[in-house]
Amino acid sequence: MQRLSSRASRGIRSSLKLLRHAPPSPASPAASPSSFVPRCCFALSTLQTRSNLQKTQRPAIPGDFLRWAALGSCRTSRFATGFAPLEPKPLDSIMDVGRVQDRSAEEIASVWDDYHLGRGHVGTSMKAKLYHLLEQRSVDCRYFVIPLWRGSGYTTMFAQVQMPHMLFTGLEDYKARGTQASPYMTVTFYREFAESKDLVLIRGDVVFTSKLSDSEAKWLLETTQSFYLNDTRYRLVERFNKQTRDFEFKDVLQALDMPTL
Repeated sequence: MQRLSSRASRGIRSSLKLLRHAPPSPASPAASPSSFVPRCCFALSTLQTRSNLQKTQRPAIPGDFLRWAALGSCRTSRFATGFAPLEPKPLDSIMDVGRVQDRSAEEIASVWDDYHLGRGHVGTSMKAKLYHLLEQRSVDCRYFVIPLWRGSGYTTMFAQVQMPHMLFTGLEDYKARGTQASPYMTVTFYREFAESKDLVLIRGDVVFTSKLSDSEAKWLLETTQSFYLNDTRYRLVERFNKQTRDFEFKDVLQALDMPTL
C-alpha cells in the first residue's frame, strides 16, 4: 500500500522541479440578511465564452498570480479556453458595508456564513491576527497539495496561495494542462473589517460543482488554512516549497489521519 503513496510523492516532486523555479510575485440585534445584497454574479461562477470575457476591463488578480509553472513549456497566464484572469467580487457588491458598520464582529460573521449556505459558495471568517500569519507564511510558501478523501481513496488537490487570494485545482489537471488548468475553486479574503472589528471575511466560489461539492470546498479551505496556521503542519508546507527532495506525501496523509493506500 505504501508503494502508491511513494509513487504519489515522486509525481508531486517531479512537478515541483518546475514549480520552484517559477518567478516570485511582487509583493446588538442580529444583522438582517437583507444587508447582504447579491448585486451581480461572480465572474467565474459560470463558464463564459472568450468573446464575453474579453470585454472585462480590469483583471483584479495580477496575471503573474495565475502563472503556474507549465510542464515542459512556458505558457500564458490564461486558464483553459474561455477563461480570463480572475475577477473576484468586491465586498460592497456582496453586502451593504455601511449598514453593518455598527454590528459586532460576531453578528457580521454569523450572517456572512448563513448567507452563503447552499449557494455554490463557501462563507467563513477568521481573526485578523490569523490572517496576517497566513499572509506572512504564504510569501515564501505559495504552493501545497491536499488529499481530498472520496469513498475508498483520495483526489490530490493543488493549492496556490497568494494573499488575499487562493486557487485550487486538481493536481492531475495541473500536471496535464499547466497554466491552462482551470481552477476548481477560487477564494478571496476581505480585509475591510480587519482593523475596526478584528475580522476578515472569506468567500470561496466553487467554479466546477461537478468536481467539488460545497462541503468538500469548505473542508478543503479549512484544511489548507490549518497547514499554514498550525506550526507542526506548516513544517510540511515549508518542506514542500523549500526542501522538495525531503517531502513525502505520506506525511500529509498521516497528518490528516488518512491511510497510505
